[in-house]
Amino acid sequence: MCKEIVVRYTDLAACARAEAPLCIEMPPDGSLQRAAEAGRLQLVDRRSGQTLEAQWLDGFVWAITPPSGLSGRLTLRVSSAPTEVRLRARRDRTTRQILIEEDGRPVLQYNYWTIDRPDRHAQVSPENRIYSRPRSNYIHPLTGLAGEVMTEDWPLDHPHHRGIYWAWPEVDYRGERGDLHALQRVFAYPTGRYRVTDGAVFAQIEAESVWRWDNGEPIVLEWARIRAYRRTGAGRCIDLAFFITALKEPVLLARRGTNLYGGLNMRLSAIRNQKFVFHTEGKQAWAGAFGIFPGGQSAGGLLIFPHPQNPHHPPEWVQYPELHWMQPTFPASGVRYELQPGRPLALRYRLWIRQGSEPSPDLWQAQWQAYTMMERGAEI
Repeated sequence: MCKEIVVRYTDLAACARAEAPLCIEMPPDGSLQRAAEAGRLQLVDRRSGQTLEAQWLDGFVWAITPPSGLSGRLTLRVSSAPTEVRLRARRDRTTRQILIEEDGRPVLQYNYWTIDRPDRHAQVSPENRIYSRPRSNYIHPLTGLAGEVMTEDWPLDHPHHRGIYWAWPEVDYRGERGDLHALQRVFAYPTGRYRVTDGAVFAQIEAESVWRWDNGEPIVLEWARIRAYRRTGAGRCIDLAFFITALKEPVLLARRGTNLYGGLNMRLSAIRNQKFVFHTEGKQAWAGAFGIFPGGQSAGGLLIFPHPQNPHHPPEWVQYPELHWMQPTFPASGVRYELQPGRPLALRYRLWIRQGSEPSPDLWQAQWQAYTMMERGAEI
């Protein structure tokens, strides 16, 4: 069985240059739906005849754009056998945390369940031990394409830093202030509600957490979605999305002093020959960290693209190179963003892991265009 569909992307050439993920709404069809649920879908380019591995989830079909490009007219075809599952998300029996792997090799670990202080806590200076607190709801380690460890957790200089984490240093509730960033008064706790998805194109984690005030009253509900795509010749994309809602009363989020750091935080491992790159021009915004990450023999990079539908876009960029730390900020400088019950804040970002040194400007641009063309709110 076949069904023709039209890809409504404005720049498929950009998707091909970046070998970026492609998302297509699946037409309603009972037979296709059953085949999709069984993992038996393929996409075939009408012009070239090229067949792409496809993956269905929640009414959409996903594929990776080949470097040879696509015509824009594809046939959705039912295959005789299920597509091979290459990426898996699973809970590790030893750590209890959630892993994403490709062909059995690590991609990332999402620390959903609370992690207690490690042995190195004793090495933290007495004045910093207040920040050496149990934590959850962050990514570490993030693994590079050559097996490098790209992130750092529990660094002695700032023990509250924790890989890739989304947190604000000023969280105001009922006129009082907590610090989700430095783990003071407000903390994210797992509810135990999560879903994992395996597939030929990506593996995904969706997880619910609540922010509790002084370890007691729940004040914010958060859903995090972490989607890691198959590795290609151009690297690996990982899409992050966070949906954050006040539960009972408004909660205010701000950067430190309202003009410094806060938002999506990235504490990277010690990078040899480190180079940070930042770019903002109109709505276009991206950044990257390059050099030799621990465990690697040659240069690699971690790039980040905030989605232009994020509130207060484009972000400001904050960096502390001596700490191997960088971020796109949220909210805007001077603003205390009000979370309200029933009105989720949505924040989305793409990470792009690459081998080699800084890519050419046209490749940065291609990835940004490919990501921003995925404009369907809940699906990106």
